[in-house]
Amino acid sequence: MSYWLLKTEPGTFSWEDLVRDKKAVWDGVRNFQARKNLKEMKKGDLAFIYHTGDEKAVVGISTVTKEAYPEAKDPAWVAVDLAPDRPLKKPVTLARVKQDKSLQKMVLVRAARLSVQPVSKEEYERILELSTKP
Repeated sequence: MSYWLLKTEPGTFSWEDLVRDKKAVWDGVRNFQARKNLKEMKKGDLAFIYHTGDEKAVVGISTVTKEAYPEAKDPAWVAVDLAPDRPLKKPVTLARVKQDKSLQKMVLVRAARLSVQPVSKEEYERILELSTKP
């Protein structure tokens, strides 16, 4: 299993939208590295949902339900399908991630603008741990 982080502007599509809809087509990604990451996702992988904008926080976990396939609007780009898994007990802010010494190599810290990012198992577990702390 692999772990990922998907960034979204909550005003466009939020964690709450994913929960309400029970599924989503994750498309519209227009970055070559992000597209490569989408292509590497496998059914059953887990992906953090990260709200950008004012919130800047990891808020929930989704499951990849369908591996990469060509977008309907532009087949040169790909989409994956997601379903909500669970919300984090408490959002983990970007500031909190940056303060944590064990997360300094995380892509979110080093290449913050990348919209689809790999997350190591250790980083995934640490974010989960941080979500349970005050």
